[in-house]
Amino acid sequence: MKVVIAAAGTGGHINPGIAIANKIMQEEPNSKIIFIGTPRGLEVNLVPRAGYELKTIDSYGISRELSFKNIKRLAKTLHSITEAKNILRDFKPDLVIGTGGYICISVCLAAKKLNIPYIIHESNVLPGVATKLLAKKAKKILIGFKEAKDRLPKAKNIVYTGTPTKVKKLNLTDEEINKKKLELGFDLDKPLVLVFGGSQGAQSINLSLTNIIKNKMNTNYQIIWAAGPEQYEKVKEELKKDNLDIDKLKGIKIMPYIYNMEEIMNIADLIVSRSGAMTVTEIENVGKPAIFIPFPFAAENHQEYNARALEKKNAAKVILDKNLTAEALNATINELTKDRKLLKQMGNNAHQMAIQNVEDKIYKEITQ
Repeated sequence: MKVVIAAAGTGGHINPGIAIANKIMQEEPNSKIIFIGTPRGLEVNLVPRAGYELKTIDSYGISRELSFKNIKRLAKTLHSITEAKNILRDFKPDLVIGTGGYICISVCLAAKKLNIPYIIHESNVLPGVATKLLAKKAKKILIGFKEAKDRLPKAKNIVYTGTPTKVKKLNLTDEEINKKKLELGFDLDKPLVLVFGGSQGAQSINLSLTNIIKNKMNTNYQIIWAAGPEQYEKVKEELKKDNLDIDKLKGIKIMPYIYNMEEIMNIADLIVSRSGAMTVTEIENVGKPAIFIPFPFAAENHQEYNARALEKKNAAKVILDKNLTAEALNATINELTKDRKLLKQMGNNAHQMAIQNVEDKIYKEITQ
């Protein structure tokens, strides 16, 4: 099988593409797969690291704002369809797979012009502009949330597969969880709250956490916090103003990035995070209760739609970014962590929403 995967920008678009590629190679080792992205996004690092070739085109997301910059970007994006056509003509794929984002428009329109079939994987509850534009001519639309189906009236063939991710439930025993917590320097008598804001961190979440720590609000719970590579030093300096050493905080562990995220998610009692599709899927997979703070500038506010899907099932609480303060976040954390039975029930509710055998389902649709 020869496949082109269009994925660019964020890990939420790129990682599902890599997971799909890995499944194809697992089932058909003689397959040839290349990715098409841009020279600017995370794909530049993530795709080669996963062992795949990345071809780049100069495609951009289109803003409604009328400016010289946007007109210039529109011209480049239109030209990128020709760039994509040249790559497809040279590679001659059997199929093009788009995993969301503006890059899909250029690549899938190029595929359409060359009569190459394409399918789209849409990971969000609220489908993006690219998915809506391409839905009518796509052979299939694979969706990560069943709620997305009603928002794609022009799609001919929608299949609810879930979103592929490498983060799974580890089914650790209580003894294994306690051992890991002790290794990290945490007590066993207080709940452990995992906080992160995506791969780059989240400024509003970081500010609230910093104020919680400065004012010693977290007396009833412990914190493990990935502040983000760019914001870690800022957090460190801010705490220093109150004579707080980031490396000597009792019951609090702060780091730029958590590389063993699967393990930490599995031992945490509660998760505080943004609500990108990949994060939501991972939380469902590990079966953990969550407090979601949707990124307010996500396209068409799709992160809030993702978060509300879990809130409706009593698997999460939602605090909108505009309402986020140290006091509001601390109160919600205390409300949930004081009731271990509630935490467990919310985690079970989240896990019931997880879709099993996602990669198998997607591979089946691809081969068909």
